[in-house]
Amino acid sequence: LKNQLLTDHGHNPLMKKVFDVYLCFLQKNQSETALKNVFNALRALIFKFPSTFYEGRADMCSALCYEILKYCNSKLSSIRTEASQLLYFLMRNNFDYTGKKSFVRTHLQVIISVSQLIADVVGIGGTRFQQSLSIINNCANNDRIIKHTTFPSDVKDLTKRIRTVLMATAQMKEHENDPEMLVDLQYSLAKSYASTPELRKTWLDSMARIHVKNGDLSEAAMCYVHVAALVAEYLTRKGMI
Repeated sequence: LKNQLLTDHGHNPLMKKVFDVYLCFLQKNQSETALKNVFNALRALIFKFPSTFYEGRADMCSALCYEILKYCNSKLSSIRTEASQLLYFLMRNNFDYTGKKSFVRTHLQVIISVSQLIADVVGIGGTRFQQSLSIINNCANNDRIIKHTTFPSDVKDLTKRIRTVLMATAQMKEHENDPEMLVDLQYSLAKSYASTPELRKTWLDSMARIHVKNGDLSEAAMCYVHVAALVAEYLTRKGMI
């Protein structure tokens, strides 16, 4: 079924069903042995169908990054290591797919996923997660094949950006009982990603959730109006509307 699975760069109903099965294994609690086998199976899937993750829509790459990053915060060091290596493989494969030019697709989806995880997962960004970032950096630094390319420095830049987001989040944690200060910090972070619409949208969505939680519905509505304007502007620039 390889030809059918590759239709429309892998963005077809059949591949969606196959991918959802893989994703389900990551979303449900598994034994350590089962998870290691799932990670190996995902490597094979990424290797055989790279266009599914690096061409066309970013939804599958986004969903995969989100689930892998959750395991980068696992209590088990062996699972953190496996998850970090799988995420590195996704980046490295993306880099190879572009002819060793960049891994922009994975880079962006990882940052977006981290931003989403901060709101969804308690304790993300602690020592365990920081160790996983170090493993990813070490993989890039020790990969001899791409030693003389821009890849190691690009990976370092990615992990540095993730740590910046985590530091900003730590500040937010300090002011979690001060809604106005918390939203100000969220707004500053959203503004810092003005050149990246996807990330700016992520943080505006997060701001809206805080407003809803605090009962500030008009402020939440303004966030969503801003998101709508951002999407409309992006689509206009792309010539899609």
